[in-house]
Amino acid sequence: MGSHIADDLIRDGHDVVVLDDLSGGFVENVPEKATFVEGSILDNELILRLFLQYRFDYVFHLAAYAAEGLSHFIRRFNYHNNLVGSVNLINASVNSGVKCFVFTSSIAVYGRNQVPMLESTTPLPEDPYGVAKYAVELDLRSAHEMFGLNYVVFRPHNVYGERQNIGDKYRNVIGIFMNQIMQGKPLTIFGDGEQTRAFSYIADVAPIISRSPFVPAALNGIFNVGADQPYTVNELARVVSKAMGAKAEVVHLPPRNEVVHAYSNHDAARRVFNPGKPVTLEDGIERMASWAKRIGSKRSKAFTEIEIPRNMPPSWLAR
Repeated sequence: MGSHIADDLIRDGHDVVVLDDLSGGFVENVPEKATFVEGSILDNELILRLFLQYRFDYVFHLAAYAAEGLSHFIRRFNYHNNLVGSVNLINASVNSGVKCFVFTSSIAVYGRNQVPMLESTTPLPEDPYGVAKYAVELDLRSAHEMFGLNYVVFRPHNVYGERQNIGDKYRNVIGIFMNQIMQGKPLTIFGDGEQTRAFSYIADVAPIISRSPFVPAALNGIFNVGADQPYTVNELARVVSKAMGAKAEVVHLPPRNEVVHAYSNHDAARRVFNPGKPVTLEDGIERMASWAKRIGSKRSKAFTEIEIPRNMPPSWLAR
């Protein structure tokens, strides 16, 4: 997502500095015209040096370890990366006079049984990832009230598209499916596959985020952003298999503890940003499939810093 937003900002004439530790992305995704710094938001000394050197006007914070389901089993890692790292950026932004801080949160803040999810809905996150994201939202509101730091918060969901890490077996189900097909493996689905999600194509999400700090009505607001139409994971498996030119062979694994139905309302984003007609699921997956076939399959790595192995899905246990 960050690489697409950087592309949009550069196209609009902005100078862009990209900070990424490459734990979930690839250096080849960084736009040629961007200044790239390899490093982590946990490195507070590096953050302070960069803010002093470049005097940023705007900060787009998309750095996170976004494996929602895995966050139950990596709680310390989750809060360290997704909360403490965010506070490092917020502190530096306040101290250097940043004009606006754009934060990608998640619909994970809503929890379960609150569909369609509305920005006015009281967040009740079900997992440590959602808790961390909501904590950052609250911290931004506090920083605005205390120090005047303007912000825009987005709650995207199930974003997919070109440049995604298809080798990550813990997140991004569309990428996982495509990778499994290219490796000649069946598609693995937790539970009966009737859980629903609205899958959001990157080109429908990134442009809204990239121009948000320049839209006065967006400042200090919270916006759901993404696709409207929910699909079951079983339906998704069929669409992905068709786009990849493969037969949909599915293996159902034991269900995991997850929100069953998750999709949100986007009236606020439509009212403020007036986006164009969204890309259909079939078209978006066709585009991503063409890209995935070009780059080929990727080897999935096991997360080796599991803190609580109890109740972890067997397919996720480190080998």
